[in-house]
Amino acid sequence: MFKIKKKNLINLAVSVLLLTLLLSAIPVLRAPFLSVLKFPLNILTFIRSEAGALIFYHRNFRQNEILKGEVDFLRNKLNTHNELILENSRLKQILSFKQKSPLRLRAARVIGQSPDNWSSSVIIDKGESNGIRRGMTAITFLGLVGKVIEAQEFTSKIMLITDPNIGVSAINQRSRQEGLVSGTLGTNLIMRYLPEEPDIKVNDTIITSGLNTAYPKGLLIGYVAVVGREFSGLSSYAIIKPVVNLSDIEEVFIVIP
Repeated sequence: MFKIKKKNLINLAVSVLLLTLLLSAIPVLRAPFLSVLKFPLNILTFIRSEAGALIFYHRNFRQNEILKGEVDFLRNKLNTHNELILENSRLKQILSFKQKSPLRLRAARVIGQSPDNWSSSVIIDKGESNGIRRGMTAITFLGLVGKVIEAQEFTSKIMLITDPNIGVSAINQRSRQEGLVSGTLGTNLIMRYLPEEPDIKVNDTIITSGLNTAYPKGLLIGYVAVVGREFSGLSSYAIIKPVVNLSDIEEVFIVIP
């Protein structure tokens, strides 16, 4: 059995040697022979490449997942840092305003909004235990916000000046033209009861007149955006853009009489 295998091995070696010599002697046969040998070699190369790609894909996928987690962590940390910077800036403004204002003020944080779609109001984290009472005025360092309409022990409800149920006696700072400012349930206010030919212009400053004791005199309300004539033609009105962006207030002051 050993002799047979050895003989076959010798025959194979001789055959390969003769074939090699034949191909060397006849160049025409070399190209087809190499093409036949390239096919299995290409298959082996492809299999090795795909196997390597699969291994590297899994490794890269795991590394990518780890990097994504680290990026999300750093992004959240950065957002928290930025929020702390913004809050610190607001608190500095609040403290500075409170120190400089001649009014007696109580700072409060907005913690919620009224679920009632027919009114504009917010909930603050201060109540009767902090000296807050119904009817007190709410402001920011920019200007008028509204008034307290409900006061519980630890929370209070503030009706914003954009609510149509609120009315503020106001005056044009330039011309001293008086009128009544109320809400529209939109982003703007309306100043009514102006004469047929009012001395009021676009961009004029509107402030509280002090005629209504609920609101101290001189609080900034907003600026005139449009002046128009009522349907009756006997009086005019003015659309006022509030100085305070009431849709995103986070802190307010309550004026303590």
